[in-house]
Amino acid sequence: MASGEPSFIDSLYPIAVLIDELKNEDVQLRLNSIKKLSTIALALGVERTRNELIAFLTETIYDEDEVLLALAEQLGTFTPLVGGQDYVHCLLPPLESLATVEETVVRDKAVESLRIIAEQHSPQNLEIYFVPLVQRLSSGDWFTSRTSACGLFAACYGRVSPTVKTELRHHFRNLCQDDTPMVRRAAANKLGEFAKVVEPEYLKSDIIPMFVNLAQDEQDSVRLLAVEACVSIASLLQQEDVEQLLMPTLRQCVSDNSWRVRYMVADKFTELQNAVGPEITKADLVTAFQSLLKDTEAEVRAAAANKVRDFCQNLEPSQRESIIMNNILSYVKELVADPNQHVKTALASVIMGLSPILGKNNTIEHLLPLFLSQLKDECPEVRLNIISNLDCVNEVIGIQQLSQSLLPAIVELAEDSKWRVRLAIIEYMPLLAGQLGVEFFDEKLNTLCMTWLVDHVYAIREAATLNLKKLVEKFGAEWAQNTVIPKVVGMSRNQNYLHRLTCLFSINVLAEVCGADITTRLMLPIVISMSADTVPNVRFNVAKTLQKISPLLDPAVVQSQIKPTLDKLNADNDVDVKYFASEAIASIAG
Repeated sequence: MASGEPSFIDSLYPIAVLIDELKNEDVQLRLNSIKKLSTIALALGVERTRNELIAFLTETIYDEDEVLLALAEQLGTFTPLVGGQDYVHCLLPPLESLATVEETVVRDKAVESLRIIAEQHSPQNLEIYFVPLVQRLSSGDWFTSRTSACGLFAACYGRVSPTVKTELRHHFRNLCQDDTPMVRRAAANKLGEFAKVVEPEYLKSDIIPMFVNLAQDEQDSVRLLAVEACVSIASLLQQEDVEQLLMPTLRQCVSDNSWRVRYMVADKFTELQNAVGPEITKADLVTAFQSLLKDTEAEVRAAAANKVRDFCQNLEPSQRESIIMNNILSYVKELVADPNQHVKTALASVIMGLSPILGKNNTIEHLLPLFLSQLKDECPEVRLNIISNLDCVNEVIGIQQLSQSLLPAIVELAEDSKWRVRLAIIEYMPLLAGQLGVEFFDEKLNTLCMTWLVDHVYAIREAATLNLKKLVEKFGAEWAQNTVIPKVVGMSRNQNYLHRLTCLFSINVLAEVCGADITTRLMLPIVISMSADTVPNVRFNVAKTLQKISPLLDPAVVQSQIKPTLDKLNADNDVDVKYFASEAIASIAG
């Protein structure tokens, strides 16, 4: 006997350590212990895990939420550690307790693990162990257990006997009519999921009445979740049943007193459109969409505006153009001038997508004036969204038409008297360049970019130099050599010292993207020649530029050209020039 004792004591060791750590005052220690549960279970073996570890965990579920959350997650992966499918039911008691705690995140994770475990039960064990758990949670005293139960019905319904299915539908109906709004909310949230596993004959007799009740609930937080369920249910019904059973309720939701419910309808509108089909869309949803586009609440209008392109795209091709032109376009025109910037921004992000749908003539006649108006909008996000999507208009109307209509507006903004407007256009320029291509850009917009380099506002000059870098990244070093660098070099001889400074700032950013060869051949000589500038401000910026570009160049060039120039500047009469020259020398030496 004595010889067997050490191994027996060794086998007790893991659970003893676990118990100690789980009782420790330090939350982090308890959390670490929970995260090592699978290792401890492996050490104990399947039988002792079932009989001791799971029993211990079930009895001690009183802890900080983060510890309980980790435990709920771990238990979902425990099936192999308790002996596989035949014994998976022993994981239900601790998870059942976790599904009733007050903290929502812990309950949700416990439900997630229970759903995983439900799949690993045999149909027989589902009825013996899992369904009674669902029924207990469904009729629990605390709302927490009843909200958790709502997420478990779909997980087990498809694999149980007809009698048990009837009981489950009865329990779910009770949850939909629960006194506590939180429970009805959970039931509404899971109704669509439950509808997908219920047999077709019970959709009409059981699920639809539940949906109608929830969609007319006194709490708007319940009604808005019923809208989501409507999408799932509609996709399961025949078209005549949708018209008869769902549309009356959906029409109510479109004109609901609560803006949050109307917002949810707008947010799910294209999903509803796909679920109900083209006939009901034409008969009912077009009118509903108009109503949402002119809703009194800006949040609802913004959500509806966001769906304009997708809604139009999903219309029946044979009727698409006439429905848009006769029923939708006038509402879109009103939204372009909406007083709320979020509405205008949402519309601007999708309106360009109407061009391919409506074709060249309609785009030129009806949409281009709207785009022009949005390009001049005071809200920067609206302008950005229009410029970001120019490519899809370009594909429809061609670059010539685009340049005649929209580019003058962009140029006008680029020369605006308000410097912040000019700044906004500079930031969009690389995007525009990528969409228009190098030839068109050189012809129409290149001069504009160079003009910004000599703007009287420093913020514009600074943004213009960064803009050059992005353009070179798009069009390549050869383009820079032929188009940009000659103009930058020309600035080094300008009478205005601010322009000479901008030349140095441009070289700072261009050197990074043009590479060592172009920098050494074309830009370095200009920087060195400017070291003799009459303005100290220019000379000390020469030192800063040399410090910045030297790591990009060949060490031999640094020694033969940069270092002598810096030594000369280090002996300058001006104290600032000497300071920055010595900084640069130290940086190169380091």
